[in-house]
Amino acid sequence: MRWMWIDRIVELDKGARCVALKNISMAEEHLHDHFPATDDRPSKPIMPAPLIVEGMAQTAGILVGHARDFAEKVILAKVGLAEFDREAYPGQTLIYEATLDRIDPAGAATSGVIHQIDYAAGGEKQPFGRVDLMFSHIDQNMQGLAFPEHNFVFTDQFFDLLRNSGFAV
Repeated sequence: MRWMWIDRIVELDKGARCVALKNISMAEEHLHDHFPATDDRPSKPIMPAPLIVEGMAQTAGILVGHARDFAEKVILAKVGLAEFDREAYPGQTLIYEATLDRIDPAGAATSGVIHQIDYAAGGEKQPFGRVDLMFSHIDQNMQGLAFPEHNFVFTDQFFDLLRNSGFAV
């Protein structure tokens, strides 16, 4: 099973921009461990920052793959920046906005901005954080190594997400 950290693609402008939504829900098991109640305090479930970075990586990875019709195997190579202004809680929505800064045969660079909608606090879109990423086209950068013929990063789950969001693949 592949973990999906985005729920819907709402915008996909080929070679330019991708916007995705993540609805944070108490149904997600990882929230029960971050952080459970102790004798001194009640539970405080928050979305772990590495999973927020992964949500941006999935959003930006779709943007990078889509730019070249998913012909290349794309992997996350580097997190250049990851800054968050606050925590994300169940009942909130994160909006991932990835912009393609550069793409070439070796890979791609993206800039990302995250916004948060807190429905309990009026439902206004607020700045949340920034995540800049670099991706590698591994077939170009790791020649001589054997990789499966299928594109193992963009699984059927990602293509289903795109189709279910209204985008042709």
